Amino acid sequence: MSSQSPLHVLLLEDDDLLRDRVLAPHLRQFGFQVEAIGHAAELDARLQHQLPDMVVLDIGLPDVDGFEVARTLRAKAAGIGIVMLTARSEPHYQVRGLSEGADAYLAKPVDIDVLGATLYSLARRLQLRTSVPVDHSWRLGADGWCLLSPGGDAVALSQLESRLLAPLIDAPNRVVSREALIQALTANIHTYDPHRLDTLVHRIRKKVMRVLGTPFPLNAVPGQGYVLVFH
Repeated sequence: MSSQSPLHVLLLEDDDLLRDRVLAPHLRQFGFQVEAIGHAAELDARLQHQLPDMVVLDIGLPDVDGFEVARTLRAKAAGIGIVMLTARSEPHYQVRGLSEGADAYLAKPVDIDVLGATLYSLARRLQLRTSVPVDHSWRLGADGWCLLSPGGDAVALSQLESRLLAPLIDAPNRVVSREALIQALTANIHTYDPHRLDTLVHRIRKKVMRVLGTPFPLNAVPGQGYVLVFH
């Protein structure tokens, strides 16, 4: 994986449980640097200290309307990414949010994989890191925390998922043995339950289908291992 610094996400959400127990820890698992706050009043101080790459913003805040926050953010930092995350899913709210400056509008309850993929896609679109090279194959993002489809769409990955996919992507159309894949996942290969490998593969396939709506061409080769098919 790259030693490049992680993307800095400021999470503004007043629901303590959702913010601190669900969103923040899961986004950190996807490789983001996350600052989590619960009130818009804290925002100015954070912005003066360090400008984040992206802000995930709840609309229903206790002290200031989230639409106003988005409008202020866009005026202060034109290049920042803004993702609205809210229970208000009606189209007129979506239109208003996007008109007020949001780059994406997601309704609660949000699939954490979709949120992660949205943030990675937004980062590429805003070119917060080096631009994505032209490539028509499945690949890992520069920081290793997302899987990029041939069309450039992103699926956020956990650390284990990224470690499993790295040797497969490095050996397209070639069988990677189960032993080699297990070695990529753990130092304790003799105590590792091989069924966990199959479970992880199943989880990745299911995630890609759920987020992108397309099959992931990671195929089992009975008695040998797995192969990632590139066309």
